[in-house]
Amino acid sequence: MFNFVPDSKAESGIFFMVQNEIKKLASQFSDQFIQIRRQLHAYPELSYQEFQTSAFIRSKLTEFGIDHQVMATTGVVGLIEGKNPSKRIVALRADIDALPILEENKIDYASKNSGVMHACGHDVHTTILLGAARILNHLKNDFEGTVKLIFQPGEERNPGGASILIKEGVLENPKPSVIYGLHVHPGLEVGKMSFRGGKVMASADELYFTIRSKGGHAAAPHLTADTILIASQLIVALQQVVSRNRNPHDPSVLSITSFQGGYTTNVIPSEVKLMGTFRAMDEGWRFKAHDIIRKLSTELVHSMGAELDLHIDVGYPTVYNHEVLNDKTRAIAEGFLGKEKVETTELRMGAEDFGYYSQLIPGCFYRLGVMNEKKGIVSGVHTPTFNVDESAIEIGMGMMATLGATGGL
Repeated sequence: MFNFVPDSKAESGIFFMVQNEIKKLASQFSDQFIQIRRQLHAYPELSYQEFQTSAFIRSKLTEFGIDHQVMATTGVVGLIEGKNPSKRIVALRADIDALPILEENKIDYASKNSGVMHACGHDVHTTILLGAARILNHLKNDFEGTVKLIFQPGEERNPGGASILIKEGVLENPKPSVIYGLHVHPGLEVGKMSFRGGKVMASADELYFTIRSKGGHAAAPHLTADTILIASQLIVALQQVVSRNRNPHDPSVLSITSFQGGYTTNVIPSEVKLMGTFRAMDEGWRFKAHDIIRKLSTELVHSMGAELDLHIDVGYPTVYNHEVLNDKTRAIAEGFLGKEKVETTELRMGAEDFGYYSQLIPGCFYRLGVMNEKKGIVSGVHTPTFNVDESAIEIGMGMMATLGATGGL
């Protein structure tokens, strides 16, 4: 049933004792942390503007007696030292920012910041890490090692708060040997978790094209370069980047999502703007594709008589779960929940800046089920009706605390 193998029989006994105590504390603290989640949900803040959220996190860590510091302006990093603090350093990460969405949920704790909403569950992630922190600090004399708590800003917006924290040294002093993160999954029933080893989520790069000519009268297209036509041809041609250059066994997506140009019926505009996204699961193919996009776009636009400005905003890398760490973590989850409640995460072309961490140290990014069809909690993330079954909070903070106390290769 439970495949995690501690270093010794004595350590095995300690592991199960700590795990059982963690479950008891998670249950005991559950109601308190549901209220914390509702407080966070009611006052969401956009990426890199999480000032009240940061202050709230700091106040809770102070209340729990946990040392912490501010990084990247609104990020908060705490440390909990157990016995023999240098034995292993385990990092636990939660993101804290919200999205520019007007909430439509009819709930008492709906967003009070109009046009801003925790529509991706970061309020839940933050609550779970705060809950795990309280549990771990309560049990710090019962486990070995150090737990680094990372409350990260700006996951929803380039360049990604993870990249900023890393530049400021979040993975140093002390340096974690592993890092864990979770994400709520509205397509997975509450009470379940899911895991995937290897490639988990795609890289995400933003594409910006500006096509320029002198413009002209729509009745005399031969006197100018038709920017509308050129942009249309370019959109079609860009589909070849993936369909005819990528290995078909390696998922990749290129989508043009915005076409801006023209303002009346009888004028060929002097400028057309396109925007889009490029996703890949392989870092080598990712940057090869950038070169193909540049070459194809430039040559096509120039051949049709116009000029091109192209900017590729390099975003988050792929999220890669260390295979051995993922297997160990999945085994811990099976022991925590029961094997029948642990599933395999589907491959996703969405992006997550957790990839910055997992490119540098072994990481495991897993999913927590929050769906409850009987309660009508079924909306996807990034929608104005997204919500979660709050019983997932007890499960989430219990599992995260277990990983903090026992995790590592």
